[in-house]
Amino acid sequence: MSLRSQGTDRAARLARFHPGNGARLERINWLGNTTIRGIGKSFGIMVNHLYDHDGIEANHEVFARDVTIVRSPEVDALLQAH
Repeated sequence: MSLRSQGTDRAARLARFHPGNGARLERINWLGNTTIRGIGKSFGIMVNHLYDHDGIEANHEVFARDVTIVRSPEVDALLQAH
C-alpha cells in the first residue's frame, strides 16, 4: 500500500502524518465513523496506527524512501484477499 499522491490538501497531509512518523497501519475499522460527515468523507472507514518503539525508525525509513505504508499482518491479509 503506498501513497503516491503528493497533494498538499489537509486529507493528503493527514494520510502521510502517521506513516511519516513511523507508525504502522494496524487495523481498518469498517463503519468506525457512522456520522453523516464520516460517511461522506471516508465511507465510515477509520484506521488505527501503532507506534511500536522498536519499529518506528525502520517504518519511517520505508515510508520516506518508498512512500510505502508499513502494515500489520492483519491488514496485509485483507489486502491479499482482494
